[in-house]
This record gives sequence, structure tokens and C-alpha cells, in this order.
Amino acid sequence: MKILVTGNQGYIGPLLGRHLRRVWPKATLIGHDTGYFALSTTNAPVWPERVYDQQFNGDVRELPASLLEGVDGVVQLAAISNDPMGQTFAEVTDQVNRGSSVRLAELAAAAGVKHFVFASSCSVYGFAPGAARREGDPLNPQTAYARSKIATEDALAAMDLKGMVATSLRFATACGMSDRLRLDLVLNDFVASAIATGKITVLSDGTPWRPLIDVRDMCRAIEWSLSRDAANGGPLLAVNIGSDVWNYQVKDLANAVAAAIPGTSVSINTQAQPDTRSYKVDFSLFRSLAPNHQPQISLERSIELLREGLSGMGFADANFRASTFMRLKMLQAHLDAGRLTGELRWAEGFLERA
Repeated sequence: MKILVTGNQGYIGPLLGRHLRRVWPKATLIGHDTGYFALSTTNAPVWPERVYDQQFNGDVRELPASLLEGVDGVVQLAAISNDPMGQTFAEVTDQVNRGSSVRLAELAAAAGVKHFVFASSCSVYGFAPGAARREGDPLNPQTAYARSKIATEDALAAMDLKGMVATSLRFATACGMSDRLRLDLVLNDFVASAIATGKITVLSDGTPWRPLIDVRDMCRAIEWSLSRDAANGGPLLAVNIGSDVWNYQVKDLANAVAAAIPGTSVSINTQAQPDTRSYKVDFSLFRSLAPNHQPQISLERSIELLREGLSGMGFADANFRASTFMRLKMLQAHLDAGRLTGELRWAEGFLERA
């Protein structure tokens, strides 16, 4: 088995590589990444990509077709990965999240790849008061990031897949410790704030709903998608990935972190304007299709792993929201130093200067 993972030097890639290596020890694992965050390792004792057989660096927008020769499965993780980045780089978000994903799927189908896995998002439901949303319910994206995910799913639906099994995984909001930790995710932010400052400040009124999933459980879902038979869900599938018990209001997440880290105070802005991103999600389809790949990490365990990882790093940065632990801040640092262009391409001559 030969698997190509794009965007493998991000938040999910290091854990996914290890997971795939455990499940398929003889598989050939290929990584491809532009390298924005390659040096942003957090408490990693060794280079995370050691488990990949080959590592290529390049822009996913120009990924060479030759890289797909003999590949059995493709996992498209490469993306401008959150709402603040999408707002700042709206055009690039469309180019990378939709454009490169559609192109890669077309190349994969033409090359005879058997499985294509696209990392989509439950954020496509946007503002959705009331009952938990199922896959066939109306979508209400609030951001460029969410719109790019929907546009990719639509393009896959219109494509000739040439027998390729394609799965769009609508992931709940990611959380958990990683070799390349992000602190621009709600649970991760709360744990970091509790450790560094002893307090959690919830900027909203705490009532918005968020479904969450630990990054380790995301890897389990990707594994399932790489081996899914077309009869199990159809040759083209968009499916919510998470667990019903992980639908939480933001205030509940803050209080759970405070309970796990004694001495933490919680402040909630009860006068805040309503958050336009609030949705509960129904994960029953995933539960029926993948009973052996359901989430296993509890909220308490995810918080514990974050606490252990951050403490092991000696983390104490009370101003971490202005640091390169935030993906937008890391990109901005590259831009300010002249390493990236406004289209988020490595600047001409940068490698020679370096």
C-alpha cells in the first residue's frame, strides 16, 4: 500500500503518520508539504516525519502528477486551516483549499488511485440553531474557510472519479496535543491559558455550540476512509466525523478545563453579542458506517494530554495569542521577514538568501 499525505507537516500530519505506520507497517508513506510550519515543533523529541518513507517539499498548488504514480490512497490535509487565516487570505484560501484539492483529486483519479480522502469541516453548518445537523441538512457557512470546503465537496460530486472512492470527512473542531501544536483552537487555547495565566476568559457569552474531536481520533477516521469499500457509504461520501457526546457549549469546555487544572478561574462575557458560529452535529451516519473507528479519546483525556504536553515544554507564555503558536501569526512572521509573498508562496531567491 502506498499513501500520499499532503500538508503532513501541520497539526494532524505527525500523529497521522505514526498512526498509519502502526496500522500498516509495510505501507509506503509519502509526505508533501510547503513547509510553512515545518519548524514549529512542540515538545517533539525527534523529527516527526521520520515515519514517512519520503518527504517532499513544495506548494500543493503545483504538486507534480508524477508523485501519484503507483499511489493507492491520497489524504488531502493541505489547507489554509482556520477562519482568521481565511479572512486575511481569502483568495489564497480558495486557491489552496478548493483549487488544489480539486486538481489533486483529478490527478489521483487519472492515475488510478483507489481512495481519496478530503479533510472537510463541520464548520460548513455555520450558524445552525436547533437540532443537531445531519449531512443532508442545509449548509450555512459563515467564513471563507467553510465556503472553500463546501466548494470542494461540490466539485468532487461533479467529477468523474473513474472508480476512485472519495470521502469528505466533515471533522468536528480539532483539539489535542500534537508535535506541531496549534493554540488557535478553542480547547487548546483554554488549556494554554489555564496553564500560563491561571484563568480562562471566554470572549463570547459561552452559549455557542461546538462539536470537538481529538486529533488522534481524526487519524482513526482517516484510516477508515483509506480502506472504505464503495458499498459502505457509496463511491462519493460526505460524512460528519466526531461523536454526539462531544457536542459542547463553549462555557462547558472552559469549566471542564478549570476542573482539570486546579486554581483556574473562568470569566465569561455575558454581555457579548451572539456568536454567528454555533452548531450541534449529528454523527449517527459515521457511527453506522464505521463502528470500529469511533472516537476513543474523552474530553478529560484530551485535556490531560494537552496539560502534560504543555507542562513538558515548560510553557508559560501568557501572551501566546500573539505568538507563532497561532497559525496566522506564523504566516505573518514569514511575510514580515520577506520569506513569503502575498500569495503565500516562498519568495523568489529566499532559499538562496537563506
